Amino acid sequence: MLVNGKWTAEWHPVQAKDEKGGFVRQTSSFRNWVTPDGSAGPTGAGGFAAEAGRYHLYVALICPWASRTLIGRKLKKLDDVISLSVVEPALTDQGWRFGDYPGSDRDELNRATYVHEIYTRADPAFTGRATVPVLWDKQRGTIVSNESADILRMLNGGFGALADETVDLYPAHLRDAIDSLNARIYPSLNNGVYRAGFGTTQVAYEEAVADVFAMLDELEQRLVDGRAFLFGDELTEADIRLFVTLVRFDPAYYGLFRTNLRRLADYPRLSAYLERALAVPGVRETVNLNHIKRGYYSIKALNPSGIVPTGPELAWAA
Repeated sequence: MLVNGKWTAEWHPVQAKDEKGGFVRQTSSFRNWVTPDGSAGPTGAGGFAAEAGRYHLYVALICPWASRTLIGRKLKKLDDVISLSVVEPALTDQGWRFGDYPGSDRDELNRATYVHEIYTRADPAFTGRATVPVLWDKQRGTIVSNESADILRMLNGGFGALADETVDLYPAHLRDAIDSLNARIYPSLNNGVYRAGFGTTQVAYEEAVADVFAMLDELEQRLVDGRAFLFGDELTEADIRLFVTLVRFDPAYYGLFRTNLRRLADYPRLSAYLERALAVPGVRETVNLNHIKRGYYSIKALNPSGIVPTGPELAWAA
């Protein structure tokens, strides 16, 4: 991680632990917002007006949080408005690295080798982990945000007429319901799989696994009425946040993170839901199974050998 702008230790997935040995995720450090007129958003400072070509998105295809933003960029048709760089999938001793692995990029914008160099360009005294996604402002030479939930909402509403305004991932009449469901799915499932994989005690691990499968069971039941997505026929922000976890479940979390009571394939309604989400134009383009497996199985703390499994066979990946 970075301490006062200096790289001080090899990358490690466990940032902090609670009193039970449970995994505690780092809080995002940059929380500004792009808005149509440059006014301040819900957090941070103003001055980040929506402009074509001004912003750049740094992502990892293995990362579910970064993939939220990739999907938002696709669905809102912002590909030509916000440029993009993809890091290599394997995590190095200095974290995310740019390079030539298939599907990855070199950083042609800031000429960085590692993502942590982007952070110290924005704040030479930064302390913390250099995570993705990062939304970068080319004009001001700084990070707008590294919080995926905020970036997804900026992509939905912050770019005004530059985006496809016929698509609304956070419709006003569903906002309270979306917020409520997000607040339940995140700790139990989105972050629950990480709590299981990176838990350092049996108690912490078992609690996390119980939360993961309780939520999967609940979501399977939620779809029993035949609805296409979580709130009906239209895909929303909540679906994006769920999808990025589900698509990684069988190839990564089931084996590597030991969330192995059941596979996603054992949930027929959730499996069909995953297929429907993949069929939404633009979504499948954000999923790279090679990067997902290569990236997760490069985590030395969980897989010291670095061997990437050949399976599983996945119906949606055929």
